[in-house]
Amino acid sequence: MIALSLGEIAEIIGGTLHPASDHDPASIVSGVVDTDSRQMVAGGIFIAKPGEHTDGHRFIGAAIQGGAVLAIVEHLVEDEISQIVVADVIDALAALARAVVARVRAGGDLRVVGVTGSNGKTTTKNFLARILEDEGETIAPVASYNNEVGAPLTMLRITDTTRFLVCEFGASAPGEIARLAGLVHPDVVVELMVGLAHAGGFGGIEETARAKAELIDAASASGTAVLNMDDPRVAAMRAGAEARGLRVLGFGQGSADVRAADIDVTASGTSCTVFVAVPGHVDAQALPLRLQVLGAHHVNNALAAIAAAIALGVAPADAIARLETVRIAERWRMQPMGGDAVRIINDAYNASPDSMAAALRTLAQITGPGERTVAVLGAMSELGEAAGEEHDRIGLLAVRLNIQRIVVVGAEARRLFLAVVGEGSWDGEAVHLPDADAAFDYLKDELRPGDRVLVKSSNSAGLRFLGDRLGESFS
Repeated sequence: MIALSLGEIAEIIGGTLHPASDHDPASIVSGVVDTDSRQMVAGGIFIAKPGEHTDGHRFIGAAIQGGAVLAIVEHLVEDEISQIVVADVIDALAALARAVVARVRAGGDLRVVGVTGSNGKTTTKNFLARILEDEGETIAPVASYNNEVGAPLTMLRITDTTRFLVCEFGASAPGEIARLAGLVHPDVVVELMVGLAHAGGFGGIEETARAKAELIDAASASGTAVLNMDDPRVAAMRAGAEARGLRVLGFGQGSADVRAADIDVTASGTSCTVFVAVPGHVDAQALPLRLQVLGAHHVNNALAAIAAAIALGVAPADAIARLETVRIAERWRMQPMGGDAVRIINDAYNASPDSMAAALRTLAQITGPGERTVAVLGAMSELGEAAGEEHDRIGLLAVRLNIQRIVVVGAEARRLFLAVVGEGSWDGEAVHLPDADAAFDYLKDELRPGDRVLVKSSNSAGLRFLGDRLGESFS
């Protein structure tokens, strides 16, 4: 974080300062800001966040041992550390992030990008960060830091020399994106897609679309909207963006400023031709792209990153060259594991109907003659009333793609298993197992050379760790 005095921080967040014996209001702090005492380093600022299962105030001592010199708290704690008492530490965190970004913007050339969408946020964020880091100091979220805590913590990692801040904005209810993006008013906003991820919290896909469009409304008045023209609900956001005076860049596989054709998916990566034509900005050109990341669905994420980079002044050829160095999108996202004999694709960090379908299609595409497809599937969470129907749909798709072994894990995914059986997969082709341990015991004996194995579920199902275990066992 940038250097601020204790007094300045207290004023920014509307809190009451209680300096430690060796501090006064003019004392300067500039360390890492975090809610996790284990992440503290010398000079750190600890956010004592109350939680569902524990309370951050209990860990102030551990934060001090890690090097924290300031704690933002909701009540005083006896430990010898400077403390600022506020009514709500999450509100205080947001206020601090807003002020820090505004100060760096006022004093330098910081550009802010906001990325949202039902799927692909983390991959696109990582793609774009890779492109931008060669242009200048770039800050992007760790993993999927995209909520009311993670997004401000990312913002607070900037320094006076940061050129690019890439923010990922997730939401499970209306108003959340507006609140988070409103802290920074991004110069470039990226709308990836509107799907059923978290649909239960929004009340349906149309409400989801309205929530995603909050990012358009929060953009800087002189900014750029990067829109997925393949998604009708995202393409419809163009009118709102133009009404606000935003420049619009479209991406996709149809008619768009940045589009892809000739997509080819193999076990070693995904290739296509990228066509770029932005009148008055980039001359028409066709460029080959060879991603090391698996899956056709990542092409649109790459196109979104290229379009956002163009909006920030990066040449398309440079953006593509940097994308080609990315080996995996993120841990537990289409992550190749195992060995030549048994290959594991661990994609179990999260799952929605769209991402589950895309992963199954990728499995089918990358499996060659004499090789066997194996799908290890868990539940998709936060789908609300659509959960049963969407699990049915994925079960039917797995059978219709001729996935040769389907291993369904967990009681919450049982309906997916029943759909598989109902569609005609039986006689051992599909099994239902109670948990990840049972699935591991089954798979370590079932898998054989030539198997190509997809592990896919929502985070809550815990199958990402099963994927890790299988990857290690068959490495």
